[in-house]
Amino acid sequence: MDNEVEKKVARRERALWVGVTTMLCVGLLIVLVSPAVFAQGLQSGNDRHIEVFRQVFEFIENNYVDEVDAEELLEGALEGMFDSLDDPHSAYLTARDMRGLTDTTAGEFGGVGLNIVKQPSDDDNGGFVEVVSPIEGTPAFEAGIIANDLIVEIEDESTRNFSMDEVLNRLRGTPGSDVTVTIQRGSQHRFPVTITRAIIEVPTVRRDMIDDDIGFLRIIQFTPYTEDRVKEAIEYFEESGYNSMVIDLRSNPGGMLTGVVDTANHFFSGGTIVGTRGRIPSENKVFSARQGQEVPDELPIVVLIDGGSASAAEILAGALKDRERALVLGETTFGKGSVQQVRRIGAGGLRLTMSRYYTPDGTYIDKVGIAPDLEIALPSLDDDELEAFARLRTDGLVREFVNDDDDRSRGEINAFIQQLQDDGYDIPEFYLRRMIRDATNRAKGVTRVYDLEFDPVLQEAVRILRAGEYGNELRAAAAAAGAADESSN
Repeated sequence: MDNEVEKKVARRERALWVGVTTMLCVGLLIVLVSPAVFAQGLQSGNDRHIEVFRQVFEFIENNYVDEVDAEELLEGALEGMFDSLDDPHSAYLTARDMRGLTDTTAGEFGGVGLNIVKQPSDDDNGGFVEVVSPIEGTPAFEAGIIANDLIVEIEDESTRNFSMDEVLNRLRGTPGSDVTVTIQRGSQHRFPVTITRAIIEVPTVRRDMIDDDIGFLRIIQFTPYTEDRVKEAIEYFEESGYNSMVIDLRSNPGGMLTGVVDTANHFFSGGTIVGTRGRIPSENKVFSARQGQEVPDELPIVVLIDGGSASAAEILAGALKDRERALVLGETTFGKGSVQQVRRIGAGGLRLTMSRYYTPDGTYIDKVGIAPDLEIALPSLDDDELEAFARLRTDGLVREFVNDDDDRSRGEINAFIQQLQDDGYDIPEFYLRRMIRDATNRAKGVTRVYDLEFDPVLQEAVRILRAGEYGNELRAAAAAAGAADESSN
């Protein structure tokens, strides 16, 4: 019996000591943790996030198995922050990126001459860099790179995990140096292209008269100088006695918002050109035309667009279309309806989407684009034809044919086309003849401002203007737009 009593007393004593020890440990834990908990209680949500970032940053810097550079850690974190936005137009800019941006703003830089955009990476075929358009007369243009080509590798490195700025930095470089890119054309065909970098002067406007009645204005890109060049072109058209105008915005990747607003002033007297709307009130703006205009309202205008028309080009096309100032022909535009601001931070900086723009009738076109009043497209190529086209360009047969004699007769050209088709280059004759003509022009150093021979969109624009059908087509387009509005309501 005494032994049983002693055992019960011993169990009670052990339980008491366990309880006391637990209370002491809990008390010590509260003493150790409570300052941090109390501090977190005083912090706002953002402050807590920043504190977490600081702790992780310092822990990695002090404890990672290899020594790390703090600046590289910070740049990596900032790049990840912008990646999380899932917006290819917003990015952290390193000091090198900012220098490149300054070069572009100055109007020239060492590079290949491509306007590009980063593809979404949400599928197996995404994540590469898409060519919006090559800049005319540049090494990339001369090398035969075209709109919608994909740059899948640069110097044997995949571009899938590169940001758009990383691709730009790899394409730019010392004039005279070479860079090799792998192009994907169509769904499967890939081929390498070696391009020699040169000083790239950003072009903005080209103009000419089609015969003596139609002013042809091609706006290649919107820069601070575009408005002046457009004004010079209009003065040239007036001196030449023009009675109508074609504005070609195809393969125009955009540019500066102020550049397109200033340009639009030549075609409107008052009224909305474009509006922007963002999350913060200061980004909610309406850009209106000044009073007075250089081009009279009664002068017929036809605008040409395609899938390479983007950003500022879409602003001008949208304003001219919505306000029934022009008839729009071609294909639906790219659909970049956002506005970015660049801010310098230290040696680097950032480019951030601050707002989205809308056309005068209130339409947001981001990822949708602007549809033409009259859809006209070049003859389409299927994947097999695209592959054959790319293979022919890579093989260099057309270049050799032209270099041997840049003044081939029509019969020689016909025989050469037949030989190509017999050899398995299954490409529509339209594209073969245009390829030969373009190669011949390059060999002779001839640069065309417009192409009435192989440009069915321009051909239709000229036909409408000369046949007196402009007013009828414009009224039909306005009626179609009104019917679409009613059906959407």
